[in-house]
Amino acid sequence: MSTKSTNLRNLRLNTGYEDDLELDVALVGAGVSSLYSAYRLMNESDKTSHKRVQIFEMSDRIAGRLESVVLPGMVITGELGGMRYLDSQEIITTLIEKVFKDDLDHIDFPMGDAANLLFYLRKQRFHADAWDVAQKAGEKLETRYYLNADDDGFSADQLFNKIIYDVLVADPWFKKKYGTQVSNPSLYNYIFQLTSTDWDDIKPNLTYCFSGPYEGLKVNDLGFWNLVKDQVSEEGYTFLDVAGGYYSNTINWNAAEAFPYMVGDFSSQTVTYKTIDGGYDLIAYALAQHYLKFEHAQIWTENQLLTINHTDKGKRKYQLVFKNKGSGKTWNVYADRVVLGMPRRSLELLDQEGFLFKSKSLQYHMESVIMEPSFKLLMGFEQPWWKEVLGATSGHSITDLPMRQCYYFGTDPNDAHSMFLASYNDMNTVTFWKALDDNHPERFEPKATRLMNQASITNLKDKASKVMVAEAMNQVRELHGDPNIPDPYVALYKDWADDPFGGGYHAWKAAYNVKETMEFMRKPIPKEDIYIVGEAYSDQQGWVEGAFCVAEKMLQDHFSLKKPDWLDKGYYLGW
Repeated sequence: MSTKSTNLRNLRLNTGYEDDLELDVALVGAGVSSLYSAYRLMNESDKTSHKRVQIFEMSDRIAGRLESVVLPGMVITGELGGMRYLDSQEIITTLIEKVFKDDLDHIDFPMGDAANLLFYLRKQRFHADAWDVAQKAGEKLETRYYLNADDDGFSADQLFNKIIYDVLVADPWFKKKYGTQVSNPSLYNYIFQLTSTDWDDIKPNLTYCFSGPYEGLKVNDLGFWNLVKDQVSEEGYTFLDVAGGYYSNTINWNAAEAFPYMVGDFSSQTVTYKTIDGGYDLIAYALAQHYLKFEHAQIWTENQLLTINHTDKGKRKYQLVFKNKGSGKTWNVYADRVVLGMPRRSLELLDQEGFLFKSKSLQYHMESVIMEPSFKLLMGFEQPWWKEVLGATSGHSITDLPMRQCYYFGTDPNDAHSMFLASYNDMNTVTFWKALDDNHPERFEPKATRLMNQASITNLKDKASKVMVAEAMNQVRELHGDPNIPDPYVALYKDWADDPFGGGYHAWKAAYNVKETMEFMRKPIPKEDIYIVGEAYSDQQGWVEGAFCVAEKMLQDHFSLKKPDWLDKGYYLGW
């Protein structure tokens, strides 16, 4: 681990409590949206109205659903949570590469060579570039899916593009206004030159113009599963569901919201992924360190918010009741403003009888998003066996087995121990793995290696169960067609469906007015100074950038902060 990483992680955290603490702003949850908000509030030149800004977190760590780990015997970092960003996402890119450039080093997140990666679907194994190879030869790759004749030969990414393109250009309104910004220059090639501002105009206005049960409906009011099935058949949907790598992409979420998400990331050939040397969660630690430099700055960990009440006149506006984990005592914080940097499930765990949650409008808008379970199983091996088996040095393979995806991560430069994300799965497959944890208490204990003795492997959290590792390795060997792949020496896992997260990421439900909900959630009750931020109610769900954009909008609209001078004045923050 680099010196930068070590220094950033040495945070000044407070696990105690201070009853009757008075604040200008209390931020609940030490995820990236709260940390960003606190940093921005304290970094303004005029802080007369918010000198006392403090953060409260129920767990013993910060960063929310970012969690970087170093496995024993290695110095390279693995990711149990979010792991990368897009270079088109300007807030996180600018923070990492300019604002905190003395603290953070950005690196490419390599996706590998498709010729050395695998698909294993319906017991058919082929290289990830097989579609491209067949198409260049004027042929169609034969898979074990019975696709419509017009869809045969398309990869999953290409077929997603085809569906979205066909729906867009079928609408005369879209074709008249934006038709010159999309094209289909060749059979498998689709080009979308639509900005985020364009998409925010398109999403509520796009009409589904194909004969059948959905004709004339707004795409915003359709589920993505409904639309995809109507376009490519249920068999085509099944193909996209598994070959796309993520079940969460094809659930019945808001189809209009799915369109820019799919063409902007999973179906784009021009996407560039990056991450942070030493761990992606270092963006949270950099924000925390810079916030903690200010007077009165404090991050309270192991303190759970129970409820929020109005106070009597003369002592701030709100009473926040916390429970301190170490002592078991409840204590009070009084604040004039409250920012809840919390996803849907965390909000649901608060006292629902309090005044805030008696709002039927808040309950309605809280339920506008689907909580998407996700699970990661991270393993360490003595040698990078995938180099010999596949010739791969990075990237990922996809299968319809419950493991769904595996990523070939780095090799420790000091000793050749290697990192492998054995399973990255979501939605219905999460319960497959959860049963192998809940029902099987015996843990997979780390093993000594040629460079590491048994005594050096201690105090690991999140150890996978023994049976979970055995099952995962069966699937890894089946995916790769090699029964001789060795067992790992260490294995950690994370199930983000557990409380208080409820899922690894979120998706908008169909038929909601997303613009209205996003604006509402940032300040749910007009007469109250309570705000909700985070990835869940953003238009970049699943991304740190979504959390940053929502927080920045909240700060500008309700705290009168100006857009920071380090951010491009024209950068669109969304609704």
